[in-house]
Amino acid sequence: QVQLVESGGGLVQAGGSLRLSCAAAGRIIGRYPMGWFRHTPGKEERNFVASISWGDGSTNYADSVKGRFTISRDNAKNTLYLQMNSLKPEDTAVYYCAMGPFRGAPSEASALYDYWGQGTQVTVSS
Repeated sequence: QVQLVESGGGLVQAGGSLRLSCAAAGRIIGRYPMGWFRHTPGKEERNFVASISWGDGSTNYADSVKGRFTISRDNAKNTLYLQMNSLKPEDTAVYYCAMGPFRGAPSEASALYDYWGQGTQVTVSS
């Protein structure tokens, strides 16, 4: 059974930083594409934030977070991270980590991910 557990969310002022963690159980994250998505109240879909490939660890980011957010993973700890710097009020959302198919390609499409965490709230005040 796969479990993804996010932590690290909270309330921060604009310009501040947070680091989200996603601890995985039941799968070795180094063999799966991993992603971060976020959901804002009033919107139907979860929006892509960042992804990291299973092989060479190549990364991809949404334009809105490029240069501010960094996705990474620690295979020894089986944990995915999202370092968020220079936070803006529009970054306020529930953030979810997701796991794609075994040795699959990372994607910006939420429908291509198989497993999801429960989400962690990030609130950025102005």
